[in-house]
Amino acid sequence: MTNLQTPRWAWVLTGSGHFFVESFELIRTLEHCDIFVSKAANEVLRMYKLKLDFPDTMRVLHDKTASAVPVGGFYHGIYHTVVIAPATSNTVAKCVVGISDTLATNVYAQAGKCLIPSIVFACDTAPELETMAPGGLVKVYPRPIDLENTARLKQFERTHVVESLAELQEAIERRKKELAGHG
Repeated sequence: MTNLQTPRWAWVLTGSGHFFVESFELIRTLEHCDIFVSKAANEVLRMYKLKLDFPDTMRVLHDKTASAVPVGGFYHGIYHTVVIAPATSNTVAKCVVGISDTLATNVYAQAGKCLIPSIVFACDTAPELETMAPGGLVKVYPRPIDLENTARLKQFERTHVVESLAELQEAIERRKKELAGHG
């Protein structure tokens, strides 16, 4: 493995299939990134037949411990930005109420405690959505509570909630400029 540059991106994959493939490809545009793969994301990877074959400048960290051991790096300045994309309604709800019992929610909690900005690509953002499932396009109808939780998460400090792939790309580009001292 190449010598890892720090600080770096922390990208969390959850169990949502909503723009999963596109989010997965967006990771490849980052130079130095650790990919945190939840247990549910491992299932989605298999459904979409994707492999975690990233460049040597990236590490893949799997959800294998009850206490989410990989999040310890937040306290040592390893990360400058967290991206949770795509974020399930479950992940968003837990983040809103402060539950950190999964790899994804633990990463978000530790980022907040360490004053590290987060970009969250919430899946449930409108009363009716179309999304690409492994078998093709499907319609989904987020519950009012899911929409409410997304709206609540938008109020959190250092949290930028995006609602589309284009907004996710823009938020990442904006963060890159900030990190380079141009924003």
